[in-house]
Amino acid sequence: MTKKVFRVIWKILLAIIILAAAGLLFMTITEYRPQSIESVTPADTGASRTLSAGDSVTVLSWNVGYSGLGSGSDFFMDGGKNVRSADKATVQKYLSGIADTVQKGDGQSDIYMFQEVDSNSSRSYHIDERTPLQTANSTFAMNFSVKFVPYPIPPIGTVNSGLLTVSDYKIETAKRVSLPCPFSWPLRTANLKRCLLVNYIPIKDSDKYLVAVDLHLEAYDSGEGKIAQTNMLKEFIQQEYKNGNYVIAGGDFNQEFPGALEAYPNNHPDLWSPGTLDSSMLPTGWSFACDTSTPSCRLLNQPYDPSDTANTQYYVIDGFILSPNVKLESVKTLDEGFANSDHNPVQLKVTLEK
Repeated sequence: MTKKVFRVIWKILLAIIILAAAGLLFMTITEYRPQSIESVTPADTGASRTLSAGDSVTVLSWNVGYSGLGSGSDFFMDGGKNVRSADKATVQKYLSGIADTVQKGDGQSDIYMFQEVDSNSSRSYHIDERTPLQTANSTFAMNFSVKFVPYPIPPIGTVNSGLLTVSDYKIETAKRVSLPCPFSWPLRTANLKRCLLVNYIPIKDSDKYLVAVDLHLEAYDSGEGKIAQTNMLKEFIQQEYKNGNYVIAGGDFNQEFPGALEAYPNNHPDLWSPGTLDSSMLPTGWSFACDTSTPSCRLLNQPYDPSDTANTQYYVIDGFILSPNVKLESVKTLDEGFANSDHNPVQLKVTLEK
């Protein structure tokens, strides 16, 4: 009897090992491996405004949380309980709310930089979230593409998600620029492949461009990834400025902007701690643009309850970097009450200096 039990246990363990090995082999073979630089073809609506030196431009950046992380959601990576935090109807409601904000509300802008936009993912019920947001010329760059993420229980499943930029101005060319990945095999196979979505908008009667860089830097690393990605971002945008261009880099930095920790001290570092940005890290003339009067992000340790001040954690990790020839007019975080995403949109107004 003991030998029979032992053989059964051994067969079960062997089956588990074989299945795990097969799964790991599948993930390795199907791993998303983008090139360091890839061309992105803009979707042109044919209704493009022209941009001139001296013009004012309004830009909105918003991590929309794949329309699955609104006020009723929590997330296991932030100390919450859920992997999939919304059913299909709720995802559709969040997506509709996001689209209404950018199309009809205070969020109306000339350029939109979206992050965490799903094109075909289990977590968002395979809804193509780009469709209601692509209201003008647009580009899309994948930064998370995995055939099947097997963890936790229940598993995350299929993920196809990325950065979406929408512009009333003509986007002449665009490219996906890969950022360093801090994860080694096998974790790398099921992780994000971060990137910059770089959009070149021509300036009328010149050979210059407004270079609009949409970004989403590392979140759940030990810190080295954020630093390496930020350094590469700095090198890239400095070169674009040296080329004579105007540069606006915006998105979710997953790093606190200067003054943010004073406004919203991190009382839950055991759950998640972003990195930090410092003005000294920028070259002379460059500047950060952020709004510390309103939080741009909340911790997903529980559904949103602003009355629970002990357990509600805020951050300011969304904003912009501006080149010296881009003059800041205003920057404002739109207080959406985290109704449709765990991030609030941040709206920027600048002037392109002559």
